[in-house]
Amino acid sequence: MAYSTVWCGVSTIEAKLLWKNMNPVRTLCVMASLMAVALATNAGNGNGNGHRSKNSNSLNNIEDPSNWVTTSEIEQLPTLKEVTLRRLEDMSADEGATLLDKLYHLSQFNRIFKPDYMPEPSKIKGYIVGQNGEKIEFNMNNFVQTVKRQPNFGDDEVTIFIQGMPESWSQANKANRKLVQAYQQRYNLQPYPGQQDSSEEQTQQKRKQNQDQDDNTTGDLVVIALGDIIDDFEQFATLNVERIGELIGSRLVQLTNEVNVPQEVIHLIGQGPAAHVAGVAGRQYTRQTGHKLRRITGLDPSKQYAQPDNKLSGLSRGDADFVDAIHTSAYGMGVQKRLADVDFYPNGPAAGVPGADNVVEASMRATRYFAESVRPGNERNFPAVAASSYKEYKQNNGYGKRAYMGIATNYDIRGDYMLQVNSKSPFGRNTPAQTQNGYHSVHESWRQQQRQQQQQKKNFA
Repeated sequence: MAYSTVWCGVSTIEAKLLWKNMNPVRTLCVMASLMAVALATNAGNGNGNGHRSKNSNSLNNIEDPSNWVTTSEIEQLPTLKEVTLRRLEDMSADEGATLLDKLYHLSQFNRIFKPDYMPEPSKIKGYIVGQNGEKIEFNMNNFVQTVKRQPNFGDDEVTIFIQGMPESWSQANKANRKLVQAYQQRYNLQPYPGQQDSSEEQTQQKRKQNQDQDDNTTGDLVVIALGDIIDDFEQFATLNVERIGELIGSRLVQLTNEVNVPQEVIHLIGQGPAAHVAGVAGRQYTRQTGHKLRRITGLDPSKQYAQPDNKLSGLSRGDADFVDAIHTSAYGMGVQKRLADVDFYPNGPAAGVPGADNVVEASMRATRYFAESVRPGNERNFPAVAASSYKEYKQNNGYGKRAYMGIATNYDIRGDYMLQVNSKSPFGRNTPAQTQNGYHSVHESWRQQQRQQQQQKKNFA
């Protein structure tokens, strides 16, 4: 049964909006529709309660429309303006997940929520992290011009982090700060504030254990603060992912054409709704250039409450040469469905992860996990095993085909992977796993090719 199905010419969400003003015939029509939905749900589930358990930790039948709501639940649901991050933070992870799940399913009936929120490009701001850690600010109108003024930009890796949550919220601020600091350490070898408890000897041992990753990696970090112009949940839910993604994608094309930044070194990272923005940006880049970006990473890609009519939107495999996603609030702020070439589910698909008290904190854990893997010596902190459910993962005692979640994910892996994480930092279990070619190894062949071409040009000069 499709979510967009409409009975008697009215959807369930319209029932909520028109409930107090309907004539008796229309009311009867809506009631009949809801009863049919409820009966179909109970028959399909066989449990009589009409709701899928958020603790199933399984990816089987994830598209089954088993979260239909009753008329009384419709009446009790808050409006989008009444749903706030503060409200979600005050709820338990399961309570927040239940509320968001109902809102999401209602939004799918007749596409009642429209992607109307499109801020002006000048309002979308960000910054480039300079060599000394300073912030070189820009907005999307002058982004390319700002990049042009940076010496040697794009000579090595270019990581573009699109924030999806406002930094005015402590959990988002902390997670984003950790990721930026991790890249500062990776690219500029700056000391990381949280590592005073690790001695130099311990650090060297960890780097040796993690296959001596390249500590001399250099690169450029760009942060697009999209989350800072999302003031409430209504803007979060109605964000025009397509237009913003196309805008960013077009700017990336300009980077290639005007600043000579090759697509082979660009890594887009999108957080929450920005994961879908990153996916659209990748497709826009491909449409305009015929080439794909090297990598897109989705950090707990969010539910899409508002989508354009007759068009697939959001993050999906194929948006870049390699697409990976980390789902830490699959039944809460995020989605449980497969989106990428490889999807990671820490402790299995659930409303949250160990140590997270609510869905907002759980969603931000994806950023924390990735940040931990970025720090030199931690690249292989998150070994994962291919599995379709957490139960299968536990039954196999964590054995099976392995991959690393985070910066060192092998570009050749495909499918769903499960792993266990700690409730506090350091989050990675750091279990030994087989050797893989990580992010930097994959780029080394490209670097060598560029050096050879430059040398050949010198020889012929």
